[in-house]
Amino acid sequence: MTPAIHAVLAIAIMAAVTFLTRALPFLLFDRGGNPPKLVLYLGRVLPPAIIAMLIVYCLRALRSASLFVPAGWLPQMIAVAAVVALHLWKHNNLLSIFGGTILYMVLVQAVFV
Repeated sequence: MTPAIHAVLAIAIMAAVTFLTRALPFLLFDRGGNPPKLVLYLGRVLPPAIIAMLIVYCLRALRSASLFVPAGWLPQMIAVAAVVALHLWKHNNLLSIFGGTILYMVLVQAVFV
């Protein structure tokens, strides 16, 4: 198979999968009725679970950080505190995530060099 055909097939498959993931909920669930209880339950439970997994993933580097080298752990702890403070203040997930990320990047790139 030539590289051009391979690329076209890969793009077509990705487009079909993307379309199906967007269209499938509308095909499976009636627009006039209520969604199944399982879908409502997952919509309520998954966002906090995903945020918790992201926190664990982002802080996994702290396992190998030395307490005697603050540049290894202090920027992360400051950013986590900022995320918590922003979320408690505004109750806005996007503001909390973007604010913490921007603060962390500024700390790592400019303060703890």
